[in-house]
Amino acid sequence: MRGNGTNHRLRDGHLFWLSTILGSAGMLAAAAAVGAAIGSIHPVSTGTARLKLAGLPLSYPRLNAAEWVLIALAAVGATAITLAGRAAWRQRSAYRSLIGGLEILGALDGHPTVKVIAGSRPEAFCAGYLRPTVYLSHGTLQLLTAPELEAVLAHEQHHRLLRDPLRFAYGRILSRALFFLPVMRSLGARYADLAELSADRAAVRASAGRPGPLASALLVFDASTPPGASGISPERVDSLLGQPPRWRLPVWLTTVSIAALFILSLLIWRASGAASARASFNLPFLSSQPCAVIMTLLPILGCIALLRRRARRIQDGG
Repeated sequence: MRGNGTNHRLRDGHLFWLSTILGSAGMLAAAAAVGAAIGSIHPVSTGTARLKLAGLPLSYPRLNAAEWVLIALAAVGATAITLAGRAAWRQRSAYRSLIGGLEILGALDGHPTVKVIAGSRPEAFCAGYLRPTVYLSHGTLQLLTAPELEAVLAHEQHHRLLRDPLRFAYGRILSRALFFLPVMRSLGARYADLAELSADRAAVRASAGRPGPLASALLVFDASTPPGASGISPERVDSLLGQPPRWRLPVWLTTVSIAALFILSLLIWRASGAASARASFNLPFLSSQPCAVIMTLLPILGCIALLRRRARRIQDGG
């Protein structure tokens, strides 16, 4: 069993680094597309295209074909960066909400990295990014036997040592941001599954190779939660019974994702060398008479601000 665990740990590491390399390359390509589009714009005072709107002369940039391609790529990159920022903000907010709602009773005797929280329901989890901490509910200490508690602690400590909460968060952010790399969701979800199996094996090793203590502890957790909410998948059960996990790398999705990344990088490189945009930066967006347009927009912006303030008052009152 120990030999199988070693092989699976190598697979876990390979899967994580494959996801990290693809994800990092995807985010770099997104940033490069945005940077190249910005760098291709040449500010000028004359030479831009002009039109009249309601008698007001306006100017707009002159773009060549390569610039239009680069703008499209930059839109993809900006969307990916925005989605990544949004996902990171949500991850951070969810973590702060979780920790803020815990009533911490103190550290577990003999385990300074384990904190006991109030609650009669058995709970055990690892949370935190740079300095993860293991949390156990008071109910866990009351319901589990000493061998079961040792197995659960070994499981969560394994997550803590590998900083799995940070890895999980990073994988979720990349999978949501890099929509043009379809394999990211599959890799992120699979790493989460394999991380649980790896932590289970650590718990079995801590129990002298006996899966019984961890299995009985999982049954206690499962009995106190709604069906399907305990995280005990059939694959985890099979693994505790000695059956190796069965999963193959999605070769087709991986190939498509690598090809998409290569084509995106190639297009950015080729388009950035030939792209050219000549634009006037007179406000509000390229107007040749900015003061007149700003005076027109001020009342509109004022009305929008008043409507938003009124909507907030109605919401607060409700």
